[in-house]
Amino acid sequence: MTAPVVPPEGTSEALVSPQRLREALGRFATGVTIITCLDPQAGRVGLTANSFNALSLEPPLVLWSLRRQSAQLPAFERAGHFVVNVLAEEQLGLSRRFASRRDDKFDEGDWLPGEGGAPVLGGCAAVFECEVATRQDAGDHVLFIGHVLALAQADRLPLVYQAGHYHGLGDKL
Repeated sequence: MTAPVVPPEGTSEALVSPQRLREALGRFATGVTIITCLDPQAGRVGLTANSFNALSLEPPLVLWSLRRQSAQLPAFERAGHFVVNVLAEEQLGLSRRFASRRDDKFDEGDWLPGEGGAPVLGGCAAVFECEVATRQDAGDHVLFIGHVLALAQADRLPLVYQAGHYHGLGDKL
């Protein structure tokens, strides 16, 4: 791992409280994903996340982050691969299921093993199968950077999350 990210000198973190930051970030619309891995100890692991982003086209890299307090963090730290399943609008129920603490998350959905055994969900708007390139400490999160080994996409509208609510994509402007 590389050195942790720290705030620049002279910034006032009091003006940027966690609550104010969460509210402001909530104004940014994001896609909704289920990130999965195959943990050698715990088996299939997955969670709902909207912290996914593109990083590089050459080489093909994507990134996502996970809170240090997450119960799933050890599984993702042990796994050599992960899959980013970009949810379609009709997969709202799966998003809620994987955001919960239930044990039977994989009992719904059409799941197949992908790269490194990480679960791939059928019916998604897009899927990115990745090998972990690096993990980096970043404040109260761990940043996972993945090298995209395989991908798929479908002509489906993505599920969107903004201001604490799920949304459909809506009309093109």
